[in-house]
Amino acid sequence: CDSEDTRLVCRLYDDRFGYPGDFGLHQCAGCGHRFLDVHFSDEQLSRLYSDYYPRSGLADATYRPSQPSQGLAAWWRGSARSAFRWVPAGGRVLDIGCGSCESLGYLRNLGCEVQGVEADEHVREIARRQGFDVHIGTFDPALYEPDSFDTVTMDQVIEHMTCPETTLRGIRDILKPGGLAILSTPNASGWGTRLFGRYWIHWHAPYHLQHFSVVSMKQAAQLAGLSLDRVENITDSVWLRYQWLHLLTRPPMGQVSPVWAGSRALNGHAVMWRRVVTLVHLTGFDHLLTRLFDLLGQGDNQLFFLRKPS
Repeated sequence: CDSEDTRLVCRLYDDRFGYPGDFGLHQCAGCGHRFLDVHFSDEQLSRLYSDYYPRSGLADATYRPSQPSQGLAAWWRGSARSAFRWVPAGGRVLDIGCGSCESLGYLRNLGCEVQGVEADEHVREIARRQGFDVHIGTFDPALYEPDSFDTVTMDQVIEHMTCPETTLRGIRDILKPGGLAILSTPNASGWGTRLFGRYWIHWHAPYHLQHFSVVSMKQAAQLAGLSLDRVENITDSVWLRYQWLHLLTRPPMGQVSPVWAGSRALNGHAVMWRRVVTLVHLTGFDHLLTRLFDLLGQGDNQLFFLRKPS
């Protein structure tokens, strides 16, 4: 929004991958939007994701298309938390941030005509082997015909954008009249931020730059020429397992977390807590707590459905 009334909420650092420095998390008094007050150059962004964020792991990924997930067990796990699972069969779909193409496989099996966008160069070979049309790089609406997609999806991507409003405008341009953009993103207005504060796992500084409230997403959508159809609160139960483990093993600034560095980096302390947290998860406690807060609209993950006018 246009409000200049913002306040510093807290200071955060990269408690996963050890990128140096701390970053101010600010909140707008007008719309509740939270954001990192940081401005990376292109060179800094490249270094951030190439040298710290472990995206290169996709080079060895084994492609497995996501499978349909329905029924009580799927609800219990929070399987519907991903945007691509809400796409109807048979349409033309663009998935921005398609990762190692599991979502594209799911959509293709659904009868959709699919394309993807992925910044990670390692995905190029996966897409080639599986026959997917994936643009390697950032989302550029000029690469697509206007009014050409029934649905555009973004799973855990919009929070990484330096200028999300520009991204939403580009999505509007390529959607057909009446088309739908489906976005999933962490919910900074939920119970997790209230309980864990600066230790909330989804602050994920400095990679997550934007944290939307319902009000700020509605306003961003309107500025981009879209309307907010509805909001769903659905969280994967395993997120809470990672939250407990992250809380118990959080490293000092500048150090890599043993949890996010991979199993080989786990020390005795982290191995012990992983076993404890896993046992708690297997009791169903995490699932019960996650489903409860989702039902109250306070879960850690939001799905936004944005409609282009007909």
